[in-house]
Amino acid sequence: MRAGFGKRALFVLGTGWLSLQAVADPLIVVGHEGGVSTQPYFEPFKRTAPPRTATVTPFSADAHEAEAAMLPVRSQRLLPGEASTRALQAPGLSPLFLIGDDEYSRQWLRQQQRRLKEQRAIGLVVNVDTAAALAKLRRLAPDLPLIPTSGDDLAQRLGLHHYPVLLLPIANDR
Repeated sequence: MRAGFGKRALFVLGTGWLSLQAVADPLIVVGHEGGVSTQPYFEPFKRTAPPRTATVTPFSADAHEAEAAMLPVRSQRLLPGEASTRALQAPGLSPLFLIGDDEYSRQWLRQQQRRLKEQRAIGLVVNVDTAAALAKLRRLAPDLPLIPTSGDDLAQRLGLHHYPVLLLPIANDR
């Protein structure tokens, strides 16, 4: 007998919840076990002044320190070597290039700098040990963004084995 009562109680509670969901009235607490109101926690989110406009701040010393703390970056799946430019079926993706802190990548970066800038490509530095080495790469191509990050996931997904490489997305014309 109790089992049947339990099923009816669940059904009633379930339909009661659905009817509460359908009504847009404010929540009414039927049972309150005490405690403290949460209203003071929401006060900072109330806006009385118009929202501030965003400002662009230059790369700060703190950002350089945070970036340096991420170093060294090492990609186990990628090595410097001969790689061809690849086109990806990925409309909307920005052009990417992968380089490392090695002579082959530095030479490639010097040769491809104009093309990379025209493509508005973002550089991923997939092997670099120090902040000084990263800064040296950035001095070679001051107009290109160079971000230190592991390339292992990208290498696995795209079947890459070597860098430097330029990845260009192409539009799907179908």
